[in-house]
Amino acid sequence: MNIDRFTLSRRSALAGMAALPLAGCGGDGNGSPAPVVSTPAPTPTGTVNGPSLDTLAKTGGRSFGSAIASTPGRTEAGSIQNSRYTEVVKAECGIVVPENEMKWQATRPGPDSYDFARLDQIVDWAGNEGLAVRGHTLLWHRPQWFPDWLNAYDFGANPVQEAERLLTEHIRAVTRRYRGTISSYDVVNEAIDHDRNAPIETSLSRAMGSPEAVLDLAFHTAREELPQGQLVYNDYMSWEPAHRKHCADVLRLLEGFRKRGVPVDALGIQSHIEIFEIDPATGVGPYAEREWRDFLDEVTGMGYRLLITEFDVKDKALPGDIAARDAKVADFARRYFDLMLEYGDHLDDILAWGMVDRFNWLQYFDPAKRADGLEVRGTPYDSSYRAKPLRTAIAEAFSAA
Repeated sequence: MNIDRFTLSRRSALAGMAALPLAGCGGDGNGSPAPVVSTPAPTPTGTVNGPSLDTLAKTGGRSFGSAIASTPGRTEAGSIQNSRYTEVVKAECGIVVPENEMKWQATRPGPDSYDFARLDQIVDWAGNEGLAVRGHTLLWHRPQWFPDWLNAYDFGANPVQEAERLLTEHIRAVTRRYRGTISSYDVVNEAIDHDRNAPIETSLSRAMGSPEAVLDLAFHTAREELPQGQLVYNDYMSWEPAHRKHCADVLRLLEGFRKRGVPVDALGIQSHIEIFEIDPATGVGPYAEREWRDFLDEVTGMGYRLLITEFDVKDKALPGDIAARDAKVADFARRYFDLMLEYGDHLDDILAWGMVDRFNWLQYFDPAKRADGLEVRGTPYDSSYRAKPLRTAIAEAFSAA
């Protein structure tokens, strides 16, 4: 189903979608709009001099970018309507990714209808600014992030055929609409059931017989539409010890893709790295370096490439003092990027999940909220649009690599 980009009324679509609540990133978001959080005035860090983060990343053959939004549900946001935010994005980034606007909740109001108004805004804006665009996501395979109609859908007398129709038509509609513009997609996002340690069941998987049938069809359909595209499985593991079990589940999923000949090109590592407690040995959050290297070795050994798709830092265990906290966040991030960039022959683009603290999804993600009520300072720029030590740490990691 090839839906022409200009057959929809953007004005009428925007009217219905402007206040749509969607989660900022992975399956652990709660979908609520981010409040404006009171925080003490940050210590100024000065004006950025020298190359942009994207320029530095490109010396290693990759791009740096960020998530961005279209029509927010609040006055200011990390969106294309916020000129101060877009100035940061344009100054630092070579690629953007829609934060929520490609997800089924935003683009598929019904089984036979589509709404691309918000996504079109981002793609058009990026094109006008000379920025590339990544796709996120063709299928977020978790029931809580399906539109209500899909969770309750009656697949009829031929459920396999009907489920395949819904999925393939969706992927074709999106990829054909942005053919020539978007070539790298998170085809499937977060498909692991943490209780079962196996791919999650959804209305689609029950209709088609297994979660694997759904995931495999998504990638095969995307490959048919994008023979030269980069097809990514995206998930939220990173190097903290708490992620070991999830990493093992992801490895099994990737091994299954290879055994079944599923055309998956890369693993998207969201990299929402966490400082939920302090490691006395390092003064920052604990991290399992050896186990994380083993995981990356397994992934790359199977022939998968890597992307960092949604980077930010959760600073919950750090002190409220801004200078001390920013220094620890930068230290932790530098350690992470130094390790990841050792895999430079396998590592492609690197994207932050937002560039400015005020609009980062962690401000309204309950497990990341600070007990002192202060903002999470997990992005490269503070809420006054000033570069932070985190920005310097990323730049220095790119330069050193």
